[in-house]
Amino acid sequence: MSILVDKSTRVLVQGITGKEGAFHALRCKEYGTNVPPPAAADAIMEAADAGVPLVVCITEGVPVVDMVRVKAFLARTTSRLIGPNCPGLISPGQAKIGIMPGHIHKVGPIGVVSRSGTLTYEVVHQLTQRGLGQSSCVGIGGDPVNGTSFIDVLRLFQDDAQTEAIMMIGEIGGTAEEEAAAFIKAHVRKPVVGFICGQTAPPGRRMGHAGAIIAGGKGTAAEKMKAMELAGITTVKSPADMGATVAKVVGK
Repeated sequence: MSILVDKSTRVLVQGITGKEGAFHALRCKEYGTNVPPPAAADAIMEAADAGVPLVVCITEGVPVVDMVRVKAFLARTTSRLIGPNCPGLISPGQAKIGIMPGHIHKVGPIGVVSRSGTLTYEVVHQLTQRGLGQSSCVGIGGDPVNGTSFIDVLRLFQDDAQTEAIMMIGEIGGTAEEEAAAFIKAHVRKPVVGFICGQTAPPGRRMGHAGAIIAGGKGTAAEKMKAMELAGITTVKSPADMGATVAKVVGK
């Protein structure tokens, strides 16, 4: 099983004519994703208006005001958006839509959901090296307004028979991780390991993603880690320990 995409998923790529778009579209196709050879907010809404059920937006730098408009538009449709400013998603052995390196993934029982693209690749590599494959990996993006939340993906992993444990990677800024922790405590019955990026970030300094900024004393790594621990999530202090911690939690 997988969540959101599988071998039967057909994919339409917009923005394929540029160097980066062409490169990553070809990597998706090489992985086995069905990509036909046919500016961000309008493209998302156009796809949703056409009834495309799953829209993945890798694009970075989409203005927040545009995403507010997109969110309002999507609420009137049945389409789901992954991103923007994300690496996309992959169900190992089945389909890849995005820019993650397919060769580091392995079919298995660990669900991965993350705001950080780079750390998604890091934890996947660690898991694969330990013989722990992934059911699906979803990069939800680091922007303050996005299409799919931690909670949305956690709900899918909870309902997925293949997923036995979940790795959740968050960042400073916003309240998404605290909301996810509350959802996990109330609804998730599978073990969850959590990590928060930006533990040494000073207040007011944006760290990488547009949404990764501590503002008004809120959104700190300490607050998020505390909320996760109170929800029963096994927290990790260093990204180097993510794979080992997941392996320990699942008894591998």
